[in-house]
Amino acid sequence: MKILVCISHVPDTTSKINFTNNDSEFDTNGVQFVINPNDEYGLTRAIWFQEQQGATVTVVNVGGPETEPTLRKALAIGANEAIRVNATPTDGFFVAKQLAEIIKNGGYDVVIAGKESLDYNGGMVPGMVAALTSFNFINSCTELTIDGTTAKAVREIDGGKENVSTSLPIIIGGQKGLVDEKELKIPNMRGIMTARSKPLTVVEPIEASTNTKAVKFEKPAAKSAVKLISADNLDELITLLHTEAKVI
Repeated sequence: MKILVCISHVPDTTSKINFTNNDSEFDTNGVQFVINPNDEYGLTRAIWFQEQQGATVTVVNVGGPETEPTLRKALAIGANEAIRVNATPTDGFFVAKQLAEIIKNGGYDVVIAGKESLDYNGGMVPGMVAALTSFNFINSCTELTIDGTTAKAVREIDGGKENVSTSLPIIIGGQKGLVDEKELKIPNMRGIMTARSKPLTVVEPIEASTNTKAVKFEKPAAKSAVKLISADNLDELITLLHTEAKVI
């Protein structure tokens, strides 16, 4: 079984975010980047299939040379090889086209992507890739088992969960729950050393249109100062909750 795990290179949530060029571009200076958390759940599940069912695991990313440390971390965690599509991920459709080309040429049985990335939260790439490749698609996946050419999964839906079964090849939009957080792997020294010798292939992008662009970014409005109300002044508290907080 051949598994491809799509890896997004995203800012750590503890990083301070700023914008440049009249607030139309994200400023990467001083920002720490990590594997997208939803992708990390998928990678960990893929490594389980590698260890338990002999699967081969490839990770792929669309990005410049700055994303290679993230791919090397995925290799240190246990992936067999990595592919970097040498292009700036301008929008979801562009990324989906690049990934679909990799999938078509690679003969993969299972493709695992995060249901959305933590930077732009578009949530569109896995579905687009499924449409471009005609693979079966399960989004918001929290459980996945594979027996031969049959995949069984559990996915979150409004108000509950849904159990589904389908045949390979398949694309999964994974999320928290696909593995337990305690199962997430931290690269050890042996893994880091081994990752240096694992293949990281750089391929050039195919022609694809960019259909959207960022016009302007805005930070959330700053929170107002805390107002302290005397415990014996309930009337003022009620007024503020009604007129300012608008919660009653």
